[in-house]
Amino acid sequence: MKNKIITLCIIILFALTTITVISTVPVKAQTNGQWIKKYTIADSTTGNVILSKDVTTGSSNGNGIISNNEELEVTVTINVATSNPSSSLTLATAMSHSGVQDHYWSHDVSDGYSLGSNYNPNSGSFVFPQTAGTLTISCYGIATGQVATTADGITLHIPVPLALITLSDPSGSTLDSITLNITDSSINNYNTLLSKEQSQLSSLQSSGVDPGYVQIFQNVITQSQAVASSGLTDDASSMLNSLASSTAPASATMQILFIPLIVVFAVIAVLFAFLFMRNRSKVSYFHMVVEDQIKDLEGLTLRAQKLDRTMASNLDGVKERLKRLVGM
Repeated sequence: MKNKIITLCIIILFALTTITVISTVPVKAQTNGQWIKKYTIADSTTGNVILSKDVTTGSSNGNGIISNNEELEVTVTINVATSNPSSSLTLATAMSHSGVQDHYWSHDVSDGYSLGSNYNPNSGSFVFPQTAGTLTISCYGIATGQVATTADGITLHIPVPLALITLSDPSGSTLDSITLNITDSSINNYNTLLSKEQSQLSSLQSSGVDPGYVQIFQNVITQSQAVASSGLTDDASSMLNSLASSTAPASATMQILFIPLIVVFAVIAVLFAFLFMRNRSKVSYFHMVVEDQIKDLEGLTLRAQKLDRTMASNLDGVKERLKRLVGM
């Protein structure tokens, strides 16, 4: 248990203090339902349905997971409620041209909807008259987007949103769209673990487990989400794996001992982070962080003396090392 706590805390503090990137919130396939009433996203090489949804009924199936360079077939049913002879609509995709099909679009003419003379099935976008009716059309393409990037020996995994289908008005404003994230195995693995541990958290909250442990469990999940949103999904998964193999304490004594141990190794992690970042022109910031940790550690040491003198001695040793580091 102790080793798991050490690993968990170092991952949390090291990741959060050494990496700063713009996070991308995962995007699920979505539509406002005013125009696109139904859609199906499938792997065009295997025919496997990735996601299918009927907006009117709210029914859906599929996991919505697409990978970089995956061949897709997206079929949509669009309801154009009113005719406007002086207006037109634009249908477009951000997918790359299919390597299997020789065209982007395939119109099901049985729907009786006329796309006009400007319709070009081999163009990524086309303009058609706004005529009341129901349009059913399929789009073929490749999902392209760089999910994993490596810099300074660190690999980040950040979902890439891709507009599979976009319906626009003459001014270019989006009327409706279907957007899905391109992900990879690292992101998918984290999302699976996250769902599992969130369910476990709900179970802990309703089973009378020590409240202190439940709070720590919840905090680790929250921190893992912050780490994952920064692109460090492998580290975030390691954090959740530590939770998955931990055992909930059954007594208040375990709670008292568990929290100080986390603080001890969190402070040590801050020390390592400070040393790492000192060469990256951020000394003043981390100097302040370490000083704050020293102040917190002093109070914790006093409280620990009442519980465990050995623990208090270890805390005091960490505090003195931190003082020497910042010249206090």
